[in-house]
Amino acid sequence: MVRSVLFSRFTDKFFAGFKNRSCLAEFRQFTSTTFPELAEFGNISSHEDLHKFSIQRPDKFWSVLARSRLKWETDFHTPMDCDFRTGKFNWFLGGKLNISVNCVDRWAEVDPERIALVWEKDEQGEVENVSYSQLQDMVGRIANTLKQAGVGVGDVVALYMPISPVAVASMLATARIGAVHTVVFAGFSAEALAARVEDSGAKVLITADESVRGGRRTPLKRTVDTALEKCETVKTVLVMRRTGAEIKMKPNRDEWLDECMLRSSPICAPKSMNSEDPLFLLYTSGSTGKPKGVSHSSAGYLLYAMVTMKHAFDYKQGELFGCVADIGWITGHSYVVYGPLANGGTSLLFESTPVYPDPGRYWEMVERLKINHFYGAPTALRLLIGYGDEYVTKYDRSSIRKLGSVGEPLNQEAWHWFHSVVGEKRCDIVDTWWQTETGGVAISPRPSAPNAPLSPGKPQRPMFGMNPVLLDEKGEEVQGLGVSGSLCLATPWPGIARTLHGDHQRFVQTYFSAYPGYYFTGDGAFRDEKGDYQITGRMDDVINVTGHRLGTAEVEDVLTEHDNVAEAAVVGYPHEVKGEGVYAYVILKQGVNLDEENIRNELKLLVKSKISGFAIPEFILFTPGLPKTRSGKIMRRILRKIAANQMDDLGDISTLAEPEIVETIIQKHQKK
Repeated sequence: MVRSVLFSRFTDKFFAGFKNRSCLAEFRQFTSTTFPELAEFGNISSHEDLHKFSIQRPDKFWSVLARSRLKWETDFHTPMDCDFRTGKFNWFLGGKLNISVNCVDRWAEVDPERIALVWEKDEQGEVENVSYSQLQDMVGRIANTLKQAGVGVGDVVALYMPISPVAVASMLATARIGAVHTVVFAGFSAEALAARVEDSGAKVLITADESVRGGRRTPLKRTVDTALEKCETVKTVLVMRRTGAEIKMKPNRDEWLDECMLRSSPICAPKSMNSEDPLFLLYTSGSTGKPKGVSHSSAGYLLYAMVTMKHAFDYKQGELFGCVADIGWITGHSYVVYGPLANGGTSLLFESTPVYPDPGRYWEMVERLKINHFYGAPTALRLLIGYGDEYVTKYDRSSIRKLGSVGEPLNQEAWHWFHSVVGEKRCDIVDTWWQTETGGVAISPRPSAPNAPLSPGKPQRPMFGMNPVLLDEKGEEVQGLGVSGSLCLATPWPGIARTLHGDHQRFVQTYFSAYPGYYFTGDGAFRDEKGDYQITGRMDDVINVTGHRLGTAEVEDVLTEHDNVAEAAVVGYPHEVKGEGVYAYVILKQGVNLDEENIRNELKLLVKSKISGFAIPEFILFTPGLPKTRSGKIMRRILRKIAANQMDDLGDISTLAEPEIVETIIQKHQKK
C-alpha cells in the first residue's frame, strides 16, 4: 500500500538514500510535468515505483487520472469493481460522460482552428486538413442524420468505409447519441460483412460508393448490396461519395450521406452516458469459426487509449501523430481516432499503401507533412527493406521523434533497419504488444526509467496498470529470469474488453477459464535475464497474418465448403514478410480425379470471397490423411513443424492412429 502524502511536504531528507541525484531530478520533473495529478504521492521516486503503484493501487491510480484527464458530466463514486473469474469489469461506476465531447467539443471550445485530422489521400500530395471546429460540425450533422434514421441509445451502427474524416466523424457521431458502432474492415468480403452485421444487429450501415487504395478502386457499395441480401436488420444505408462512381441506390433504404448532412443541423446535444455503456463492437477471429464481437466500454476504454497514446509515445501537443493503420482494426480505433483526439492531438489518416506510387511513399509523406511519430506494422517494414535504402534516405526524416511498431513481433533485422536507416539511430523504437481485447498498448519499451535501454525485437516493459505474469501448464506462476510460459495479466485495467456481444459465457471461457484469476492472452512469452518480455507466438489456433488475427477454424470452414473437399487443417508458418503465412492441408473426397491445380485455385478464390485476401493460403497441400490421435484429434503441432521445415523435431508420433501418414505428408511437402 502506498501512503498518500503531499509531495510538497517532502524534503531532501526523504531522498537521502537515492544514489543518483540527476536521475531523481529528472524523475521529479517527469512526474510534475507528465503526471502532475500524481504529485501528491510523494514516495514515488522512480518509474518502477510509479508502475508498482499502478498495479498495487489500480483503483487510486486510474481514478486520479480519470478525474484529471476526462471531462465528466457526473463524477463517479466507485473506481473499480472487477473479477477475473467471472469476467466482470466495472470502472468509474456512477460516472456519466460523452465520448464525442471528450474527443472533439472540449478542444473545439478552447482552440477551434487546431488541426484534428490530416487526411493523406491515396493520390500523393493530395491532403485535406480538418480542424476541431470542422470535425465538430461533421459529427453534429451525422449524429442528427442517424437520429432521423431512427438510431437511439444502444442501437448498433455498422461502418464499412474507406479511411477518411467522414469515417472518423461517423464513429464519433454514433457515440454522441449513445449508440454503438461496429467498424468492419473495408477489405472483407460480402459474406464476412454480412456475418458481422447480422451478429451485431445493426440498424444502419454507413458505406461509400468506392474506396481508393494504391491507385485501385474497390466497389464498397456493391459489396454492401450483396451482403444485405442476407441481413434483415439494416433499414437504412448511408452512402458517402468518395469517387463519384455511378452506383445503384435502393429506394426507401439508401441515401447519400452528404445530402443528409446538408439537411441536418450541426448542433446535436450529446447524450450523457454511463461509464460502462458500450462504445463499440469490433469483430476479431478466434479459435472457432465464428468471429467474435469484442465489446469495449466508454470511459474505461477512452482513458486507457489516451493514457497509453500519450505516454508510450511521449506525445506532445502540436505534434502530428502518424499511425498508418486502417480504422477497421483496433489499432486504428485506439491510435488513429480515440487516443489522439482524446489528447487534443493531430492524427494522420493514411488512405494509401506503403508502395504507391513507389516504395518511398511513407518517407516522402514524412518529409512533406513533417510527421513527428510514425507507427506502422512489421509486415510493411519487411516489405520495404527489400526495395533498398535509397527510397528512405533521399527524404528528410528529421521531424520524426518516435518510431512505433504494432501488429506482430518485430524481427531483429527489421528493428535494426527501422532504427538505423529510417530513424538515423536517434529515434526510440516503441515496439508495442497488445490486443483488440486489451484496448491499448500493454507492453512497450516506453515509458520507462530515464535512459532505459531498448532491446531489439522485444516489447520489453509493462505499461502502467499492466501486471504480466508467466504461468506453467499447472497454472503456477513461473518465477525468476530467463524463463518462458503462458503470458497472462494479473491486474485489471480500464481498457479491458467487457464481453463478447451476445455471449458472455464465451468471453469467460476464452479468456479466463484456462487460468482462473488471470486474463489469458493466448500468447507465450519469454522473460529474459534483464526482466524484459519477448513474445514467442500464439498458443492457440490463431494465426497472425500481416498483423491481422485469423482463426484457423474460420479458414477451414471455408475450405470444406468446396464440393470436392472432405477435410482441411490450417496452420501458420514463418513468413519473411507477413510474419506468418497460411498453410492448408486438404483431403479431397474419394473419387475426385480433377486437376489439383484447378482445385487449388478454386479454394483460394473461395477463401478470398468468403473472408478476405489476407486469409488466402500461401500453400495448399493435398494429402490422403492427417496426423490424428486415436480419439480423432488432429495433431496441429506436427503440421506446424512440417510447414516450417522442422521435420527433425516432430517429437513422438507413435501414439498417432496412423503414424505412417506423417512420412507421406513430409514427402508431399518436400515436393511442393
